[in-house]
Amino acid sequence: MGLLYRREVDQFAAAHQSSQAAYARADHLFGRVPMTWMNKLASGFPIYLDRAIGNRVFDIDGHEYIDFALGDTGAMAGHSPAPTVAAIQQRIVTQGGLTTMLPTTDAEWVGAELTRRFGAAKWSFSLTATDANRWAIRLVRALTDRPRILFNAYCYHGSVDESLIVVGPDGNGIDRPGNVGAPVPVTATSRVAEFNDLAGLERQLAHGDVAAVLMEPALTNIGIVVPEPGYLAGVRDLTRRYGALLINDETHTFSAGPGGATAAWGLEPDIVIIGKSIGGGIPCGAYGLSEELADRALRRTDLDLVDMGGVGGTLAGNPLSVAAMRATLEHVLTEAAFEHMIALATRFTADVQQVIDEYRLPWSVSQLGARTEYRFADPAPRNGTESAASADPLLEDYLHVYLANRGILLTPFHNMALMCPVTGAADVARHHEVFAAAVASLFG
Repeated sequence: MGLLYRREVDQFAAAHQSSQAAYARADHLFGRVPMTWMNKLASGFPIYLDRAIGNRVFDIDGHEYIDFALGDTGAMAGHSPAPTVAAIQQRIVTQGGLTTMLPTTDAEWVGAELTRRFGAAKWSFSLTATDANRWAIRLVRALTDRPRILFNAYCYHGSVDESLIVVGPDGNGIDRPGNVGAPVPVTATSRVAEFNDLAGLERQLAHGDVAAVLMEPALTNIGIVVPEPGYLAGVRDLTRRYGALLINDETHTFSAGPGGATAAWGLEPDIVIIGKSIGGGIPCGAYGLSEELADRALRRTDLDLVDMGGVGGTLAGNPLSVAAMRATLEHVLTEAAFEHMIALATRFTADVQQVIDEYRLPWSVSQLGARTEYRFADPAPRNGTESAASADPLLEDYLHVYLANRGILLTPFHNMALMCPVTGAADVARHHEVFAAAVASLFG
C-alpha cells in the first residue's frame, strides 16, 4: 500500500502546485495554516480554498470537489445557502450593528424554534459549541455543588479541558493522548466511562461527586458509534438515581434529524448543546435548559449571570449570528431538507456496504441520519476505545488522497461523509464509483 499511497501523493502534488506554493509561503502562520487542525491531511499540504457554494468546493488550482466534509458539520446547511446569505446581507448592509450587546427580536424566534425542535425551554447563545459546553459545565457545578463532570472516552465536545479524558488500562480515567498543556490533571475535574457501558457509568456515578454527564447521544469524532438498545434510557435512569444532570451535546448528532437525536430518539436531557451548523457557516452556538433548571439558576442570587460569572462573552448572541441562525433554521435545515439528506445518506451507506461485501472486507459502515462513516473493523466498534484501536492511518490517508485526486472530499479527521440540502443522488453515485475503484486498487 505504501507505493500506491506515494503515487497518489505525487499525483496530488503535481495537480496542486498553487496550493503547495501558498503553503510554502505561509511563514507567519503557526504551523503554516490559520488554525493548526488544518494540518490534519493525507496529502502533505492543504488544498487552498478559492470559493465554495452548495456542496461544491473550488481550489486555487482550478479543481472542483464534491464536498462531503462540509466543514466537519459546520456547513451542514451547505456552503453559503441563499436564505442565510440574504439575512447576513440584510444585517450587514441595510440594518448594520454586527455586534452591539443588545438583543434583537430574531433571538426569541431562534429560542422558540430550538425549543420546538429539542424540547429545552430556555436558551442562551454563544459563538461556539465549545463555549456553550463550558458555560453549561459552570452552571451544573454551581447548581449541584458537585465538582466533577463525567464523559465518555473519545467523546467530542470541542476543546473543553475537562473532556480530554479516556479510560486507562486499569479502568480509571487518564489524560487523552495528545492533550496539550492541561491546566490541572484531568482526573481532578472529570470522570469517564466507556460509551455503551452502563455498569461502568454506574461505578463512576456512585462516587457521588458528578454534577452532570456530558455526552453525545452517539459518538461521532472517533468514527460513528451508535447506542445499543436501552443504553440511552439507562443513562437517563442512572443520572436521575444518582442526582447527576444530563447534558446532550448535539453539535454533530444534529444530523439525526431536525431535532437531533434528542427528538429522533425521544431523549430527556436537562441541557442541550448545539453549535456549528445552525448558523449556516456563521460562528454560533447555544445551550438550552429545562424549565426547572433555568428557574433554579435564576433564583440563585449568589450566581453572577450578568457580569463576570464565567458564563458569557461580549460577542455571544450578536445580531449577525442570531440572524444567520434564524434564516438557517427557518429556511434551510428544515424537516423536508432532513428527509432528503437522510435518504441520500442511506443510499451512501448501502453503496459502501455493497463494496465491503463484494470484497469480504473486515470493515463496517455506520449511519447517523444524514451522516455516514466507514471503519476498518467488523463488527462496528461499540465504544470509543475500540474505535480508536481499529484505526489504520495509512489506509485512511490512502483513501482520502485517492478520493481527493478524483474530486471528492471526506472529513479529514476520519472517514465521515455528511449530506447537505443540495447534495444530489449523482454526488452519492460518484462517491460509490470512486470508492469502489479505490478498494479495487487495494484488493482487486
